[in-house]
Amino acid sequence: MTHCERLHATYLIETPLEPAQVAEVMAGEQSCGTFTRVQGETDELRDRARATVEHIELLPDADAPSLPNAWLTRQGRGGPWRRARVRIAFPSANIGANLPTLAATVSGNLYDLGEVTGLRLESLQLPAAYRTRFDLPRVGMAGTRERTGVRKGALVGTIIKPNVGFSAEQTAELVTRLCAAGVDFIKDDEVCADPEHAPLAQRVPAVMAAVRAHEQRTGKHVMVAFNITDETDAMRRHADLVEREGGSCVMASLNWCGYSAVQTLRRHTPLTLHGHRNGFGALSRHPLLGIGFQAYQTLWRLAGVDHMHVHGLQGKFSQPDEEVEESARDCLAPLTDGADDAVMPAFSSGQWAGTVPATWSATGTDDLLFMSGGGILAHPGGPEAGVASIRQAWASALAGRPLADSAREAPELAAALAFFGPKTK
Repeated sequence: MTHCERLHATYLIETPLEPAQVAEVMAGEQSCGTFTRVQGETDELRDRARATVEHIELLPDADAPSLPNAWLTRQGRGGPWRRARVRIAFPSANIGANLPTLAATVSGNLYDLGEVTGLRLESLQLPAAYRTRFDLPRVGMAGTRERTGVRKGALVGTIIKPNVGFSAEQTAELVTRLCAAGVDFIKDDEVCADPEHAPLAQRVPAVMAAVRAHEQRTGKHVMVAFNITDETDAMRRHADLVEREGGSCVMASLNWCGYSAVQTLRRHTPLTLHGHRNGFGALSRHPLLGIGFQAYQTLWRLAGVDHMHVHGLQGKFSQPDEEVEESARDCLAPLTDGADDAVMPAFSSGQWAGTVPATWSATGTDDLLFMSGGGILAHPGGPEAGVASIRQAWASALAGRPLADSAREAPELAAALAFFGPKTK
């Protein structure tokens, strides 16, 4: 067999058929084959271009199918519903340095196969040489720290709330207050990009005037992630505006812009690219459908993002803490041996001073963005006290002290614990 560079994808499948048979169907469907051998599909071609099944791990059967399947119903096929973990190797020469086609190859029509009642892409491993053909983070963790002046420790960030409704002037007033409160990072919400009441053409200059004024007074640059999610040409124009105004970061809703648009944006702008994964739940919440975060973030890191959202521990969303922990570790790990391509995990969703110890315990690192909306803006002492409470919580966690003990000398932390913490009857 001809040896060539191959990437490896691991799947969880469910089927009433023999898993080995289904794995071969998957390999053929996503490379040089189809449901039957066709003219021109020579042995030489198959040897060179066909994906190959490398490993099958049989798992316990399921009592019922996870998803409906009309193809199996027409054939009168019933259980048992076999589950297996399957690893398939794909020749990279089939794909080239083409990110959308890479995604289509390792997932694509596999989700529609008639042979399966469940299929999930769990992980993706790339050859080192293949990884070099794609974009790296242009800013990454080191650049984010340098631009914000935060040499060590977690970056404390917040989200502009209310998400929608503020004018450009009102947004700038809030940013002025948040800068004075001591945050390192401010981001737009994913649902506020270029609204009529605060278009980016007005909001960016107004907000950056506030950021520049704060920097002139204090020497501190606060990184603002402007949500420039839009069609590709508009995103490039918006990024240029942010750069002209002295900004350092733009944000894109990855799932709705698409790989090509994000790649184009990455290659167009030197600004920090904050990747927001909103909509990831539609791709991941069902355990037998969609894509796991390891594979998901691999694809988006090839587009060159600098930050990736991972949700938050003990947060307001559906993910278990274990998935959040794994997501953060995935972001911090190089995609291939020796690659300097880690991205900064961004923790958010229901985060406040009280979730800091869990974050530190789970990750063992403060190379992260710790973003708190309500935990800062709704603190009873105001945003300044909210920021202080989070910094005090991080100091306590790093020192190995319980928050309650540290709160005795930290009134802002004490107030946060009393206001946001569990209420007793």
